[in-house]
Amino acid sequence: MTEETPGFEEKPDVPSGATADDAAEAVESEGDSTAPAGDATDVALLAQLDQARTALAERTADLQRLQAEYQNYRRRVERDRVTVKEIAVASLLAELLPVLDDVGRARDHGELVGGFKSVAESLETVVAKMGLQQFGKEGEPFDPTIHEALMHSYAPDVTETTCVAILQPGYRIGERTIRPARVAVAEPQPGAQGKAEESADADTAEQDSE
Repeated sequence: MTEETPGFEEKPDVPSGATADDAAEAVESEGDSTAPAGDATDVALLAQLDQARTALAERTADLQRLQAEYQNYRRRVERDRVTVKEIAVASLLAELLPVLDDVGRARDHGELVGGFKSVAESLETVVAKMGLQQFGKEGEPFDPTIHEALMHSYAPDVTETTCVAILQPGYRIGERTIRPARVAVAEPQPGAQGKAEESADADTAEQDSE
């Protein structure tokens, strides 16, 4: 019977007569024989990890794209809803403009009294709450984008085309013009501006000579 010596480690088989270098190479070769299995496992795990990261990046990009599309859809729907509402309100108020014109004429002639006055003021309050704004004042410069000239004349006391009378006020909702202000305009008299410039030049020359 062979007894094992305690503490004795099994050594790799080394041919008799081998040198110390040969023994070291035998030990390294034995250790290398087990290395490929561990390396292959690591490579497989890294490949799976890379695949998982790639899939996660793709799913994240898909989610971000869907979120962006949804936000754009919501903004588009909200914008369309506001536009439709503005058009509907503008159409309704446009139908009421003749009534508001009658109210204005009655007020100018002192006929806005009694129950009619109360109803008229209530109507004006309601349309104001809906965003209707009146514009057009005497003396303001003529602007063809918001004014409609129904009468034309010349005046010596104006230096540019000016609204001298408001025949019908204009109305707008926000930046949307429902009806331009219908006005009478006056322009400077032909040659008046040249005479004014000559007079100003003469005054300047007289002051310089003094």
